[in-house]
Amino acid sequence: MSDFLLQRISEINWQLSLTQALAIAALLVWLWAIWPSVDIQRLGKDKPLQTRLLLSAFAVNTLWLINASITPGIHVHFLGLVTLMLMFGWRLATVAALLPVLFFTTFMFKSPFDVGLYGLIAIALPLFLCFVVYSQVFKYLPHHLFIYIFCGGFINAFLSIIFHMSAWSIWLWLSTDYNWNYLLDNYLLLIPLLGFPEALLNGMAVTLLVVYRPDWLYDYSDKRYF
Repeated sequence: MSDFLLQRISEINWQLSLTQALAIAALLVWLWAIWPSVDIQRLGKDKPLQTRLLLSAFAVNTLWLINASITPGIHVHFLGLVTLMLMFGWRLATVAALLPVLFFTTFMFKSPFDVGLYGLIAIALPLFLCFVVYSQVFKYLPHHLFIYIFCGGFINAFLSIIFHMSAWSIWLWLSTDYNWNYLLDNYLLLIPLLGFPEALLNGMAVTLLVVYRPDWLYDYSDKRYF
């Protein structure tokens, strides 16, 4: 077992490039700009919330292990970000998602300093865009349970895959030798195949939470949606 771990650690690239350093700095600036001070204060006083956040982060981390590596830099995995957002709010969800991001870049990319790139482009941006979609749904559509589950959970989860894979594809196109046609045929083409299971997974999770643990959802209220 120790030999296996040493072998995996020896494969990790610990060199820090200028691009990686700038991306980490940009991620830190983003975290500073969106830092959920109120949620962090509440988290520090609420032990059950701490447990839920930690277990949710590990659950997302486990979900990302169901990963298919197509070619270097191109990875296909489920996200679970929308459920995380609906449970903890998009700001705290962004902070919590750093754990699976760090694990993924270290053991899948074998480059831990890519945490800035992957965290900013493929996680922070999709989470923010999913929050924008959710806020518009809340603003313009009726406050109905079906709307909350279907639009806030199911459809938004499908969109999270589009945001995630599109943002990462643009980065690969700009920074690697992959041309756009290759990315379109070998990566973006998988969006429908990955999007529907992602939507179903998050939709089912949100439905179960609404039925059995509505108090675990960030801004859900029976009075508002019933």
